[in-house]
Amino acid sequence: MDSRNPSNPYSDSPSYSHLLHSQNFQYGSYPPSQNFGGGSEIPPFSSQAPEAPAQRENPSVASKERRQRENPDDEVVISAWLNTSKDVVVGNEQKSGTFWKRVAEYYASSPHAKASAIRQLAYGGAADSLDEYVRLAETTARKSLRKFTAGIICLFGDEYLRQPTQEDLQRLFYIREQRGFPGMIGSIDCMHWEWKNCPTAWKRMYSRGTEKPTIVLEVVASSDLWIWHAFFGATGTVNDLNILDRSPVFDDIINGIAPEVNFYVNGNPYHLAYYLTDGIYPKWATFIQSIRLPQSEKHSLFAKTQEAVRKDVERAFGVLQSRFVVVKNSSKLWDKDKIANIMKACIILHNMIVEDERSTYTQYNVREF
Repeated sequence: MDSRNPSNPYSDSPSYSHLLHSQNFQYGSYPPSQNFGGGSEIPPFSSQAPEAPAQRENPSVASKERRQRENPDDEVVISAWLNTSKDVVVGNEQKSGTFWKRVAEYYASSPHAKASAIRQLAYGGAADSLDEYVRLAETTARKSLRKFTAGIICLFGDEYLRQPTQEDLQRLFYIREQRGFPGMIGSIDCMHWEWKNCPTAWKRMYSRGTEKPTIVLEVVASSDLWIWHAFFGATGTVNDLNILDRSPVFDDIINGIAPEVNFYVNGNPYHLAYYLTDGIYPKWATFIQSIRLPQSEKHSLFAKTQEAVRKDVERAFGVLQSRFVVVKNSSKLWDKDKIANIMKACIILHNMIVEDERSTYTQYNVREF
């Protein structure tokens, strides 16, 4: 059968025919004894009734209908198969398991896999809930999510999970001074993320009383909702004080590599930045807490202002969970390291959005800094 015969409806396909012709496949004529759908040959002793001869359809109409039914996923699969087959080193002489594994990895790196990973982070759905939308199996969707989060951390982790630089501190101190707290870096607090598939042997270690297992996230957030510090992985049984003992939030100060800080309060110079906290944190010089039972008007004004500004970290938690529902819902993964990568990737993407939209909701000109 000639592949360019006008009577052949498959000869006008613009994608697959061109793709196969590019591989120098030879098409020959089949023996007349073989039947490939032109007419049905019924054996002499068959009980099947003879069918009426099918009417030949218009090739241009049939080709147009097939073009509309073509799936872009099929092109990705064929591209993965061809690129893996044309390997310059082993070619087609690779083992079956290795060959199809490479085909699956090529397909997992396609735009469909990236869309699947982003949808899992944004909507928090299960991996098998995307098979009809992006046509990916559950295992492929999980693998794409794991590779996507690892790539985000590797490429953008140093930039969007960094400690405040001297320029960042100058901008933060200027904004804090306008709000009545000069020398403040941000607000610090903790958030619990439920771990649904926590191993049974670990449940008592990650559960507090009769509650469900959780993993704790400690962050420092500023008024623009940028997360400057993130410490994730503590068990759910510990409180904020125990997490603070394990947290690296003060490592730069202990090692003597923290940026220099100079500010004045009531005419007195200070050289140590501080954070706003709630009442559970210790009474250190780096923590400014509210006044629990204010007696005077001055104390009441300070407590009201401190509690209002400290809500920045609570707002950051709410916005993070609203943008990435996977953090709001319970985690269905088994591996704790993969859960940590998801949390880090969500924080990095959150800071990217904050950086992009910062000029739209701040009243200060960030270009001055």
